[in-house]
Amino acid sequence: MTRIAAHRGGTLEFGDSTPIGFAATARMALEEVEFDLHPTADGEIVVHHDATLDRTTDRIGAIATLPTEEVLGARINYGHGGHPLTLKQLCDTFSGSPVAFRCEIKPGADGRAYWDFVPRVIALLAAEGRLESTVFSSFLLDVLVQIGGLCDQPRLWLVSPAVLRQLGTSGVIELAHGRSIPEIGVHIDEADTALMAEVHASGLEFGCWAAHDAVQIAKALDLGVKVFTTDRPSLAIALREARA
Repeated sequence: MTRIAAHRGGTLEFGDSTPIGFAATARMALEEVEFDLHPTADGEIVVHHDATLDRTTDRIGAIATLPTEEVLGARINYGHGGHPLTLKQLCDTFSGSPVAFRCEIKPGADGRAYWDFVPRVIALLAAEGRLESTVFSSFLLDVLVQIGGLCDQPRLWLVSPAVLRQLGTSGVIELAHGRSIPEIGVHIDEADTALMAEVHASGLEFGCWAAHDAVQIAKALDLGVKVFTTDRPSLAIALREARA
């Protein structure tokens, strides 16, 4: 069965990375919740998509340069009055939920990986009993390699349309194998049966991201990809159940 991952806790239904969205996702009949992480200036790990607060909250500034109190005090736009969560709070939200974590390690505002961030993320997930139910993802190959050196959890490379076009399918496959990354994910609009067949033939698993409307969701289900992320998890669940 194709797995469904609620992207940022269902952005188009609940707002971007909101407490209400994550709480709703924890109760849904889907398999994964996708979220993104950044460090604060004083060492906390915060769940937020962008490296800055500018676009999706009522405050501005790069998360990595701000104290935790200021980041958590930001109000998420169209987020039912919600504020960003820490990773610890997210773990508490999903306590007892069968929904697995799909954890994306983001770069900073400068586009570079955060120094010494990945070990702290892994340590916290392990302490909260969530590491074994976590899949890690990133657009950054070096980050995925680092994760592989620190734990045995599944990792997937998010391949942007530009990278897929520049490298070609064979180039992407070669890089994934060279870094022992077992799975790739592409934008749903780039996915087709030929691409998926070539990836599968190489021994890699294949998934999609950004399947946000009914047509895109239907495409992911028709292809039979391993997993796809969606901003509309309720719609994705309904479409999958209708096919069943």
